[in-house]
Amino acid sequence: MRIAVLDDRTPVVVSGDDVLDVGHLVGTTTGPAGPWGAWLEAGHGLPELLGLDLSTCPREPLDARRLSAPLRRPRKIVAAPVNYLDHKVEMSEQRSIADYGVFLKAGTSVVGPGETVELPYGDRRTDQEGELALVIGRTARHVAAEDALEHVFAYTCGLDISLRSTEDRSTRKSFDTFTPLGPWLVTADEIPDPDALDLRCWVAGELRQSTSTSDLLFSVPQLIAYASSVMTLEPGDVVLTGTPAGVGPLADGDRVRLDIASIGTLEVGVSARGAVAYASRPQGRVGSFAG
Repeated sequence: MRIAVLDDRTPVVVSGDDVLDVGHLVGTTTGPAGPWGAWLEAGHGLPELLGLDLSTCPREPLDARRLSAPLRRPRKIVAAPVNYLDHKVEMSEQRSIADYGVFLKAGTSVVGPGETVELPYGDRRTDQEGELALVIGRTARHVAAEDALEHVFAYTCGLDISLRSTEDRSTRKSFDTFTPLGPWLVTADEIPDPDALDLRCWVAGELRQSTSTSDLLFSVPQLIAYASSVMTLEPGDVVLTGTPAGVGPLADGDRVRLDIASIGTLEVGVSARGAVAYASRPQGRVGSFAG
């Protein structure tokens, strides 16, 4: 099942070229988590979703321009650095996720399909990173890899936008607009093997990334198991699984398109309209004690 959000508040089920408004069954909210996030946080999950009586739901044609982020403000976004061997080589990294562990991104960095990535600095490179994202549906703590997929509610397309600078990963990947998600969530029952999905990402019409999730260093179950050994994963949390080779700089006016087989296509714009000089960022007392 594909589920989405229209106009930031209306939960819908996508059925072919139409959507079914399930707001009267799920509830609508303008709260931080959005309707599906609030529904998951309330303790609902895949069995309840699949059991909904959709025969009573109003139907209308899908207007992609009305799609919002399927989860607007996840409580946690857990991300995997250097989880493809080719990306490790590309970035001249000496270590991988096995050494770095996972990192967190701010929930406020999420935007939806059709929205715009805002470049913060005009003189620092900012890259696209196309990734498979998953949404936790059941609380997971010290989960074994063989049981990990039972805790997944859904999958979606994710972009981990990344500033290339000296700050730690959580800082330079948490700017507002740096985590596009969408266009919808595809429930876990529709994705029997998340480690066998083709992923492609274009920037300004140029194909930059093309891989299969079968090349992940930590598979999806292994990644969930590892993350849950560090922190409790809660319903509505998002896990970004890592990006393959082909990351590159974004420029004002670019369009970024990420396609993942069996899930769909996420497309966003890029703007440098508000970009400033990197040296103008707050720097505290650096240099203020020079004699």
